[in-house]
Amino acid sequence: MQNNAVRRRLLSTALIVFLCAMILANIASRMHDQLVPLYVQSLGASVEQVGLFFTITSIVPLAFQIIGGFVSDSIGRLRAVAMGSVAGAVGYLLFIVAPSWGWLMLAASISSLAGCFVGPSFQAFIAEQSTEETRGRVFAIVESLFTVVGVVGPPLGGFIAERYGFREMFMVAGALYVAATAIRLGMAARDRKAGDVSASRPTLKGLWSKLTAMYALIVAGGAVTWLFLSDGVADVAWSIASRLEPLYQTNLFGLSPTQIGTLSSVFHFVLMVLLPAGGWFSDKFGERTGIVLGHLLFSVGRIVFLLSTGFAGFAAAWAVFAVGSAVMRPAYNALISKVVPLSMRGTAFGLVATSLGVLSLPAPYIGGLMWRHLGLRAPFFVPLVAGLVVAPLLWVKLAPERIAETRGE
Repeated sequence: MQNNAVRRRLLSTALIVFLCAMILANIASRMHDQLVPLYVQSLGASVEQVGLFFTITSIVPLAFQIIGGFVSDSIGRLRAVAMGSVAGAVGYLLFIVAPSWGWLMLAASISSLAGCFVGPSFQAFIAEQSTEETRGRVFAIVESLFTVVGVVGPPLGGFIAERYGFREMFMVAGALYVAATAIRLGMAARDRKAGDVSASRPTLKGLWSKLTAMYALIVAGGAVTWLFLSDGVADVAWSIASRLEPLYQTNLFGLSPTQIGTLSSVFHFVLMVLLPAGGWFSDKFGERTGIVLGHLLFSVGRIVFLLSTGFAGFAAAWAVFAVGSAVMRPAYNALISKVVPLSMRGTAFGLVATSLGVLSLPAPYIGGLMWRHLGLRAPFFVPLVAGLVVAPLLWVKLAPERIAETRGE
């Protein structure tokens, strides 16, 4: 009976509709996520310019992630999601009509506004649907349902791009995103009509107050500090390598767009299957264990990646990455939501994303320079080493007594 009650809370009508819109929108984004480097290159950019492209397009999220999280805390999750979705729809239009890779930078920058408002709202919305004792499982179940986007989107995008072209692929993705936007606008209108009493007008004073409180948490030396620092290291390392992976796989080993999309499907299928177990693992053995094990598995996956010479090897690497994500994601989200007050969760997710963006801003360009001057494999050693360094550090710094101290217990 208790399990049924938890399930009903998770699968409320609002949550089901919310997830359906998220799935539609993210099938669209997953269709092109791994193919944008190839699209940019097809419009005349060099490998170094591809790195510069992703460095420049990271600037907009830096300016708006915190604002998006604060707006979510102030006016409500659904209304913030609707605002971001409109920007995302405009971005898709620009992707379709862009005549050069310079125009693609504008399209990607505008599209990134969607994530600034949707991302913090999504995580905070899930946290608000759970109790502290079941939060790891709640995040895992919802994210497991959500990972269908990675199973469907990449091969669909790869097939359309390979058969018809990149612009046609963006047309299909844009149509899916517009459908998701319509659903989100409808939910926001219904939420506004219902007169959510928790909504308030965003003010600079309120933003400053929440940022000051978050800053105090980050510099206090507790769990939030070390989560922030370790995420910074891992995100920079991953950003140096990740945007160059499609170029490495295509230019050196001849993988097609469909195969690159299928790799992402392998990742998300394994993730979808294992996320519920990852949530159980987090609740059973603690968030620290899941986070540390995830970092170690990412390093193992990177070793498999570097040893791979064809599709099968890369698929094995992506499967290992998925296992790492399955144990880390629920643990990380559960720990963040435990150590950050409810009223600041949207701002917190936005601040973390912005801070990581600042740290990793030059990373894609650095990866391009490493590719050019140190060798094609050089960028991919960086995340391998980072994971091996971060894991033992977090095992010490995220000890239960430190987490209790952060929470004031």
